[in-house]
Amino acid sequence: MRIGLDIDNVIADLDKGLLKYLKKEDKKKRNNGIINKNERYAALLFDWTTEEIREFFTNNMQNIAKELELREGVKYYIDKLNADGHELFLITNRVYPDYSDPEGVTVKWLKEKEINYKKIIFTETRDKSEACINNKIDIMFDDDIGNCIRLKNKGINFCMMCTKLNYEHRGNLPYVRNFKELYEKVKEMNEIKKVILDTDMYNEVDDQFALTYIMKSLQNIELEAITIAPFSKSGYAEELSIQDGVQKSYETTIKLLKMLEKEEYIDKVYKGATSYFDNEETTNDAVEKIIEISLKNEKTFIVGIGAITNIALAIKKEPKIIDKIEVIWLGGNSFLSHQNREFNFYQDIEGVRYVFESKVKLTVIPCRNVSSHLTTTKYELEHYIGNTPLGKYLIDTMINCKKRYFKTEKDTYGQSKTIWDLSAIAYLVNKDWFTREYISCPTILNDGRYEMTKDRHEIIFINDLSRNKIFNDYFKKMRNEYD
Repeated sequence: MRIGLDIDNVIADLDKGLLKYLKKEDKKKRNNGIINKNERYAALLFDWTTEEIREFFTNNMQNIAKELELREGVKYYIDKLNADGHELFLITNRVYPDYSDPEGVTVKWLKEKEINYKKIIFTETRDKSEACINNKIDIMFDDDIGNCIRLKNKGINFCMMCTKLNYEHRGNLPYVRNFKELYEKVKEMNEIKKVILDTDMYNEVDDQFALTYIMKSLQNIELEAITIAPFSKSGYAEELSIQDGVQKSYETTIKLLKMLEKEEYIDKVYKGATSYFDNEETTNDAVEKIIEISLKNEKTFIVGIGAITNIALAIKKEPKIIDKIEVIWLGGNSFLSHQNREFNFYQDIEGVRYVFESKVKLTVIPCRNVSSHLTTTKYELEHYIGNTPLGKYLIDTMINCKKRYFKTEKDTYGQSKTIWDLSAIAYLVNKDWFTREYISCPTILNDGRYEMTKDRHEIIFINDLSRNKIFNDYFKKMRNEYD
């Protein structure tokens, strides 16, 4: 891959070095210190005039640049990126009048820091889109929010590098917080993800949409197993025992795989728990397969779109998998809801609590206020996927799910259906369609509510998603328009 890297605040810790000089200069002026604590540009933290700021940069920037330190982990991960065969293009807006010799100062500093790269490019403005296009950059990393927006508007793949000063202003831009996450993002873009799908397939219809989506996304996904999660009562399917629910889900999965002409995956379907986490059951075929696959691979993504029981049981039985898996779970609601009376969550609160406490790498996609955006109608589905047997099957299943709520035809007016589980597959396909937030892992109270914390291990919560981008990708794949 061709990777574009800004220098200041991506490779070099500009904010730290700049703040040191700014504080010294402020003492010579009015000595009022930092007064604009929420400002994202270091120079605007103080009560300086525009003229004073301009004069400071003209007189000091080149000397500051000579003394800058690398951001944490930069040398280690740049060496890894080079070793992995990527080409690194340094794209910077270091220009006159802040620098009398921008190229000389920068190249010397990079040599001193032993930073290896393919090419360095000096742009005349902050807009780096032309440089990215001319050099065929696959992804550009920049800390400048304005430049990230310009890259976005030009259709250039980008990611914002966060600093202490710009993090709160990131909005819904895709971002990384450090070079370790930058390296992981590049690696994910370039790798085939090994995945286990944990699903209560017969409950509702959205699991069936999710399976078709993942089967249409195998260019970047290696589906290692489909494990069947428990459910016992649903608003759409008839009331069942957990055992019957697991059996129905298994049968529905086999049926769909045949419709998808993916019979080779039938032997990869495993029945899971027939009771929830706080009962006596300790293992099952699904749990054993989750453990086996997780121990075998360097990394496995486990995508849970039902009760989290199988995942919790696997972690409990073999804690060694904690460092080898990433769990993406659709469950609970957003913090705006103030409660988690949501199907996946409330079936197995103890299982949810166990996974949260395990310190596994965890991304939570809430239902209400997040994946609830993924609504569609039978008319939209008929337009995009209704011309195939598979599409007609999904549409009919969705309509039948809704029918029990309607006494007359007029009750159907304006009705749509949320396809919740598409969100979890879409997160595998492209995380940039989601707004993520790293938070201290909340405590789960006995009634299922979250109690926020400040100093526990981090998990990722999804705050928003792009409904249109997800359905656009799904419909194109269902219509084979990427072939």
